[in-house]
Amino acid sequence: MNYHSRKLLKLNLAPWRMATVGGLLLAGLTVVAGRAFYLQGLNTDYLQGKGDAVANRNLTLPAHRGQVTDRYGQLLAISTPVESLWARATELNLSADQRVHLARVLEISPSELAKILAHKTRGEFSVRRPVTPEQAVKIAAMGLPGLTLRREYRRYYPAGAVTAQVVGFTNVDDKGQEGVERAYQDWLAGRAGERQILRDRHGNTIRDLAPIKTAQMGGNLTLSLDLKIQYLAHRELAAAIEKHKAKGGSIVVLDAKTGEILALVNQPVFNPNNRQNYKPDLMRNRAVIDTFEPGSTVKPFVAAAVLERGLFRPDSVIETPDNFRVGNKLVHDEHHHDHLTVTQIIQISSNVGAAKMAMTLTPQQHWEVLHRAGFGQLPGSGFPGETAGRLRDPATWKPVEQATMAYGYGLSVSLLQLTRAYMAFANDGEVMPLSFLKREPQEIVGERVFSPAVAREVRAMMETVTQEGGTGTLTRVPGYRVAGKTGTAHKLVNGHYAPDRYLASFVGMAPASNPRLIIGVAIDEPSDGVYYGGSVAGPVFAQVMAASLRLLGLPPDAPETETKMTENAVSAKGGA
Repeated sequence: MNYHSRKLLKLNLAPWRMATVGGLLLAGLTVVAGRAFYLQGLNTDYLQGKGDAVANRNLTLPAHRGQVTDRYGQLLAISTPVESLWARATELNLSADQRVHLARVLEISPSELAKILAHKTRGEFSVRRPVTPEQAVKIAAMGLPGLTLRREYRRYYPAGAVTAQVVGFTNVDDKGQEGVERAYQDWLAGRAGERQILRDRHGNTIRDLAPIKTAQMGGNLTLSLDLKIQYLAHRELAAAIEKHKAKGGSIVVLDAKTGEILALVNQPVFNPNNRQNYKPDLMRNRAVIDTFEPGSTVKPFVAAAVLERGLFRPDSVIETPDNFRVGNKLVHDEHHHDHLTVTQIIQISSNVGAAKMAMTLTPQQHWEVLHRAGFGQLPGSGFPGETAGRLRDPATWKPVEQATMAYGYGLSVSLLQLTRAYMAFANDGEVMPLSFLKREPQEIVGERVFSPAVAREVRAMMETVTQEGGTGTLTRVPGYRVAGKTGTAHKLVNGHYAPDRYLASFVGMAPASNPRLIIGVAIDEPSDGVYYGGSVAGPVFAQVMAASLRLLGLPPDAPETETKMTENAVSAKGGA
């Protein structure tokens, strides 16, 4: 084909090519227009959703946590509104000057702030929880892109350290971590709500849209604690720890009729409103969680066991030599008595007498009495971490172990568990279930441990402990009859009993004619040279019991002249 022919062909094809291109352009415009019409006219939800994804946010509304009060409505834990500073990583765009200014407001260095803001997350993260009201005002005025202030709640504890180990505390997310705050987390917490808000590209709220879910306030909680008794128990225990240079201690006050815990205090303590120096050991509720060998405070249960089986009477005389051999062990008393009645064995706390009574029982009979009283079982308070202590299977007991258990070695208890067991003597043989919550009397159903007659007989024996000749003369309360038992136990250290480390204890009740209060006191490792339970724990019991009886308005049950408090410990009688 020559040159003229090719040129003529190109001229003939030009209109066809232009028509094809024009057709393609027209088709493209038609598709775009159709798509736009579909999205904007027929399916507006698509574009709306894309816009909402950028501008709309679902904001969590924290629930107001319920209050915790004592039995009379005194506040123990409340929530106060606070502002917290949050950031959204994708929207953070602070200038150098803004970062310096923000660091100054938060009272941290710019480098510290840089580390916080470099948080690797797609969503929001906290910068400071909470900020002070003054800081919140300054931050709001700055209008920083990507940073928002959020309303939250912070827990405050009006009684501070006095109730710290019972009430517990919450973490930064307002979730219970210890104590009743943890035990009743679901009840106290309530339900968080949700609300939709409209934000601009800097993260600032433009408009508050409709609520999605309303926040529900948490339930309030009324504890069984009597704050006045709690305060005086705290004061007296702290004074005793200081006086005797002790490692620590605990005190439990129970209502014998209802099983309610009216006071529970430990030393050392912590301030739940200031936990900057976090020390888990200080936050442990020792009266509920820690265990110890109870020493002579277990002897009344041995007496009850032999009385219940008719093996002895309160006035039965038992031969008590200087030493009593069981297997390869010699059981001995610090003070010699040729013969003692069962009552006198409890009064002067004879190890030989207790061991001889125990050996008249089979291991199973001995175990059953302790088990019924709650040894080796959870006390049932519902408190997080409560312990069952240790009471081994009687099939494994050796004779020497049965003998030593009669005076409190070879088994372990918590102070709460031991104090609860004494309800069997206070309530004519019945033990009431424990409660950290205030309860109504008609709710109570007790569990029988001893017969009423045996419980009253042992209670009468324990009353002699506090009278002249007993080991607990420093536990007397003017105007009231008091019954109880002293305990002094060597502590186990690396598998051996330390000769100079003791746990001193006393558990008692008043008015002894019809007990209303039971108080257990344990002092850990007194180091001032005085270590007997009657001399160390006894005076704490007396002070707390005397004030508590007056607070409750309980009438005296003994003439003042018969209950004059002894000023000095009787060294020969103030033993275990």
